[in-house]
Amino acid sequence: MKITFYKVRLKKRFPLAISRGVRYDSENLFVKYDKEGITGWGEAAPGKSEGAESVMKVKQALEKFISTGINNFSIQELYDRSRELKTPPCAYVGLDTALWDWQAKKEGLPLYKLLGFPRPKTPTSVTIGINPPEVVKERIPILLEGTTVKSLKIKLGSVDGIQADKLMFEQVVKSTKNYNVKIRVDANGGWNIADAKHMMQWLADREVDYVEQPLKEGEEFNLEELYENRPVPIYLDETCRFSENISSFAHCVDGVNMKLMKCGGITEALKIIKTARKYKLKTMIGCMSESSVSIAAAAALSGGIDHIDLDSHYNLAPDPSTGAPMVDGVTLPPDIPGHGGELKKEFYA
Repeated sequence: MKITFYKVRLKKRFPLAISRGVRYDSENLFVKYDKEGITGWGEAAPGKSEGAESVMKVKQALEKFISTGINNFSIQELYDRSRELKTPPCAYVGLDTALWDWQAKKEGLPLYKLLGFPRPKTPTSVTIGINPPEVVKERIPILLEGTTVKSLKIKLGSVDGIQADKLMFEQVVKSTKNYNVKIRVDANGGWNIADAKHMMQWLADREVDYVEQPLKEGEEFNLEELYENRPVPIYLDETCRFSENISSFAHCVDGVNMKLMKCGGITEALKIIKTARKYKLKTMIGCMSESSVSIAAAAALSGGIDHIDLDSHYNLAPDPSTGAPMVDGVTLPPDIPGHGGELKKEFYA
């Protein structure tokens, strides 16, 4: 067995502005797991909220975990140990997804088949960050013209307040009138309870599909009030990181959004899906600043998920990886053994 790490810079086509700040180019750590002549690939995107805000800290956390010994343990056993050792999930995901990729390749199956999911058919949302109307007007044709994109997720929660949100959203409506796209909203916790109530009704009147994370992480005590008589479905993102979080909010949300970087990988994502179903909640899968390697791993789960936000690799110039193309609006895992994602040789050879 041999594990190799590669640090790669991800260059964005457009910076992504959300309620908490602007995300520019970033560095991710790629994990190459070689055993028995088979290679598995994983990817880790650093995150301050996830406990490792740099590639160096991600790498240190993985090296520390691997030093405890990983041979002769199941994928589940290794994940459980990572939680016991408090390994940052945004670091451990690199190993977890590489192990699942390796296992599926060993068994000669696409990962989605190994996991028992159908190939996804639900289109992915493509994200538009917080921008002034004039930027939105320029950006939307670039994102939509000549593509098969069928859904847009609009980031709101501007630091300039809900009037700025409304101006931006109204421009989105104008700019998409000649495109057949659905519109969703993610506030990333940018609203207080009063603004959330107002904006959810305002957006419902404009036929928005749902609103994600309307309230700040830590203000969950207001969810019950917001949930009552809600005009559009509410999904949680930052508030829900692991499967054990779901029971606390199941009575006051419509669904949960999982991210591999948030929960630590496919192993926990499977448990989140199972737990959400237990509570009759809808599911969503999203991403952070990721290439096709981790997007392909997430796409292997997406045939069993209600809403898909696997689009970060479409905003890279270039994507250093292959493995998760858009086909008729769907982020599709390749029908080959493994998850199908792989770092291009020019980025590590």
